[in-house]
Amino acid sequence: MKASLLAALAAGLPVLAFAAEPPPQGALTPERVFSSPSLSGPSARGVEVSPDGRWVTYLKAETTNQNKLDLWAAPVAGGQARLLVSGQTLEPPGQQLTEVEKNRRERQRVAALSGVIDYRWDEQGKRILIPAGGDLYTADAVSGQVVKLDAGGSGISDAKVSPLGRYASYVRDQNLYVIDFADGHERAITTAGQGPVSYGLAEFVAQEEMDRYTGYWWAPGDKAIAYARVDEGPVDILPRLEIGVEGSKITQQRYPKAGRPNVGIELYIQAPEAGAKPVKVDLGADPDIYLARVNWSADGRDLYVQRETRDQKTLDLLRIDPATGAAKTILTERQTPWINLNDDFYALKDGDFIWGSERTGANHLYLYHRDGTLVHAITHGDWPVTGAASGAGAHATGVAGVDEAKGLVYFLASKDTPVERQLYVVSYRTPGEPQAVTHGHGWWTATMPKSAKAFVGYYSDPLTPPQTALYAPDGRRLSWIEQNALDAGHPFFAYARRYPEPEFGVLKSEDGQDLHYILQKPAGFDPARKYPAIVQVYGGPGVQQVQRAWRPPNEKLLLEAGYVLFQLDNRGSANRDMKFEGAIANRLGSVEVDDQLVGLEHLRSLPFVQADRVGVMGWSYGGYMTLRLLTDPRTHFRAGASGAPPTDWREYDTHYTERYMGMPQTNAAAYDASAVVPRLGDLSGRLLLLQGMADDNVQFSNSIAVMAKLQGLGTPFDLMLYPGQRHHIDDDHRPLQLWRTYLQFFARELGGR
Repeated sequence: MKASLLAALAAGLPVLAFAAEPPPQGALTPERVFSSPSLSGPSARGVEVSPDGRWVTYLKAETTNQNKLDLWAAPVAGGQARLLVSGQTLEPPGQQLTEVEKNRRERQRVAALSGVIDYRWDEQGKRILIPAGGDLYTADAVSGQVVKLDAGGSGISDAKVSPLGRYASYVRDQNLYVIDFADGHERAITTAGQGPVSYGLAEFVAQEEMDRYTGYWWAPGDKAIAYARVDEGPVDILPRLEIGVEGSKITQQRYPKAGRPNVGIELYIQAPEAGAKPVKVDLGADPDIYLARVNWSADGRDLYVQRETRDQKTLDLLRIDPATGAAKTILTERQTPWINLNDDFYALKDGDFIWGSERTGANHLYLYHRDGTLVHAITHGDWPVTGAASGAGAHATGVAGVDEAKGLVYFLASKDTPVERQLYVVSYRTPGEPQAVTHGHGWWTATMPKSAKAFVGYYSDPLTPPQTALYAPDGRRLSWIEQNALDAGHPFFAYARRYPEPEFGVLKSEDGQDLHYILQKPAGFDPARKYPAIVQVYGGPGVQQVQRAWRPPNEKLLLEAGYVLFQLDNRGSANRDMKFEGAIANRLGSVEVDDQLVGLEHLRSLPFVQADRVGVMGWSYGGYMTLRLLTDPRTHFRAGASGAPPTDWREYDTHYTERYMGMPQTNAAAYDASAVVPRLGDLSGRLLLLQGMADDNVQFSNSIAVMAKLQGLGTPFDLMLYPGQRHHIDDDHRPLQLWRTYLQFFARELGGR
């Protein structure tokens, strides 16, 4: 249940209302929220510093279409940014993607985007590789001249440039290929991919739940490629009805439900030259494992593999000899109730490596020798090193970059409060107290190129839309990449003064832990009035809603409609320690509800809230939580909107569900207690149920079970189905319709302005 999507949906979920009275003059409308340019202003995505340090490149939406991305370039030394490659030239309207690429984009939550959505520099800084529309292109870094590569036909996925820039690599038709730039010839690394077997692709749960979107990894110096062989043969085939605008079809989806078989996975190493033979990696005697992460040492002498047990309580780090495939376990993490994966492994040039672990309860960094000997802890404290962010996923990297010449590691952390994040630096050789590199009461994200001479910093707070700049390692701003100032020319400027500043606060859970919340008051707030309120909930692991960051403009539609908007991060949510997150172990839908009830009681106690007119809304896990809250006799919600809800965790996938609930064969009582459908007889308030009719993540069958049960009980409810849509409703004008539906529903059930 990908946090990146869930956070985005939970933060902007469906709602649209035309209230009892007409909107005030100058009010923000749904039509404006879902038109271009974006109300958040221009944003830079995928920012990279070229390997030669001369250019900063980034993706930027077209002014007239915020979902069509172009590639831009600006001199690092300062100067005018320029359009390098237009997305329109690479991915024209109507171009069809393969199902593999559609699925990969859905897993990465970029399915709504088109144009240039990914690109890779070569190591010389002369050429940029751009996969687009299932084809492969190169662009000259100076002129922007685009050349289409002969990649043996369309349908490529996961394209990369080899470390030295000699090859382009990609997966097509379930096999791994390379193109030698010197002669332009394509060569198959594998040829046996067919049926349920693929090479170089990440399986469903790796992409959806493990934040691993690739199935192959280049060695330094272009020496070899490590690649996965995935056999989906053991995985159950679930016939999934996809109902679309042009008709319906049955998709035979291989979906590993909790307690059922996973894919068979193997790992091989092979040189890219013609005639090279694959070397099989020894992953151990137990075939029922997860291939969690794969990294090469800086010199290419060793391959490091993270192997996770099926119960997700043990993570082994294997050091592999590339010549023989022989493996040695050099580090083992064991933890209950589960182990969270991260991307904090960093191979150093001297052979040591940096490692992230939650062994003390919060994620921290450690220095290890090549053989797995612990040198020392680099960071410590009751705060986590974390890259997790709303829309970024629970397993993101906290390590932003490393300056090996000075022995410094730069990392992201919410050291002082979970609702803010800064970039810090500390010596990994002689650790001391980390020093903050960034400042301000907001939310930072940062990435640093290998040169460590600068970093790309992204910042926002509730009053500052997302800004991107290039910074010196000491935090000095060198140049703006996208200043995005909230001035008279900004798309949101005309609306900015309509909304009171969001208020942040802390409540206590029943076990005494801090529960952070954010409260937003309606436009034109009058403290003498009483307003209906909406609780916007996600509630599940891997997502943090409450951040001192720029809020999605679609939330403002609720404020325009006259609602108080309340969000609370209950136990189980991200960017805390294992005590906080692990409270949900083996009891999904319980402590989260208890904590949301604490927030609900606080909300109803406020003098400007009409206590008997409170609604709730959420998507995915938030849809599940909406149903749990509506069926809890303590809550008394007037109405709730539940989007794409998992209703029985037996029907969800292995890696996610078993992490939090164990195996259904041995933990049946917990699965029974967490199910939604048996509770629907206790539904309070009116329900609006929403679902994409081609959802391959939380499948349509979940909502069908809710419909059938309520109909059998004689309980009226509202329903909105989206033909052809998957887990994220993002096609054409459907998001606009989604918000109109929500606002009209809540206007009818709660009132409003």
